[in-house]
Amino acid sequence: MIVGVPKEIKNHEYRVGLTPPSVRELSSRGHQVLVQKNAGAEIGLSDEQYVAAGASIVDDAKEIFARADMIVKVKEPQPVECAMLRDGQILYTYLHLAPDPDQTAALVKSGAICIAYETITGAGGGLPLLAPMSEVAGRMAIQAGAAHLEKSKGGMGLLLGGVPGVAAGHVVIIGAGVVGTNALQMAVGTGARVTVLDKSIDRLRQLDLVFGNRISTQYSNAQSIEEAVLSADLVIGGVLVPGAAAPKLVTRAMISKMKAGAVVVDVAIDQGGCFETSHATTHADPTYIVDGVVHYCVANMPGAVARTSTFALNNATIGHAVALAEKGWKKALADDAHLKNGLNVCKGKVTYAAIAQALGYDYTAADSLLD
Repeated sequence: MIVGVPKEIKNHEYRVGLTPPSVRELSSRGHQVLVQKNAGAEIGLSDEQYVAAGASIVDDAKEIFARADMIVKVKEPQPVECAMLRDGQILYTYLHLAPDPDQTAALVKSGAICIAYETITGAGGGLPLLAPMSEVAGRMAIQAGAAHLEKSKGGMGLLLGGVPGVAAGHVVIIGAGVVGTNALQMAVGTGARVTVLDKSIDRLRQLDLVFGNRISTQYSNAQSIEEAVLSADLVIGGVLVPGAAAPKLVTRAMISKMKAGAVVVDVAIDQGGCFETSHATTHADPTYIVDGVVHYCVANMPGAVARTSTFALNNATIGHAVALAEKGWKKALADDAHLKNGLNVCKGKVTYAAIAQALGYDYTAADSLLD
């Protein structure tokens, strides 16, 4: 199989779909890997390293899309990339389609086989290809929130951990999954006062056993969210419904009553965000203010630490990439129910129920396309 790795073109996106070690995994099995010139240069992965791993360097993305049987990316294809996809071509990347009708329509029109990292499941449960980026984003959320609490960045001028004689800031984390747990670890490390909310009592018990009286746990409902948010200096939104749009748990009315200069970080923004006032921002212009509250809603947060993120992501994605290249998409999906859960759009059909429901498409079961 010919595998293509174009350079990412989303704003301030420096991650790359395959690292040189991942290229070697594919090329050593006889597959041809095309990597766009300077695809990994911004994170210290040179064209020479890719050539040494067995790749061929291609000058432009058009040639990669034209020649490759499978495209491996990091972020969702931009409109110009969607236009280059062709019928029967495999696209293997993050997609986040539920809040993105334009991209979904373009992928449906392309006829490509579109496999989303974020809906591939794991044998032990969870979303193993989403987890590494959720870990990065959760940890970054505290860094970003702490920085934007500074007065020069629009915040109230508060040091998250406080100092002796001055109270620490209050961090509220909504959702105790991978994002929330990693944010919690970082927030506790700063010395902040931390409240975490979740609907799983078992998960809250686990966190209580680990962190004890260093955190406060609360069952998540409208009342507890409102009370926590109104007392918060920093709110992290880390709620995920796999493949579907994120629920709007923090209302505009709640935001309007928050402290002036407080900060909200919406890690769920890839799936539409869990604050009613959220809209996606970029690393170039990461924040905006609503009712005196700073909103940080960067849709590709891990892109800011692109080298760490690229290697963490490849650790999770390369196994399925090899399976797709070795077996072809039909056999690879038929042999692995977890990989099959990643099929979002295929030959003009929407094959993930939550996306079809969110965007008004007819749902087509993946199994019906594997014969």
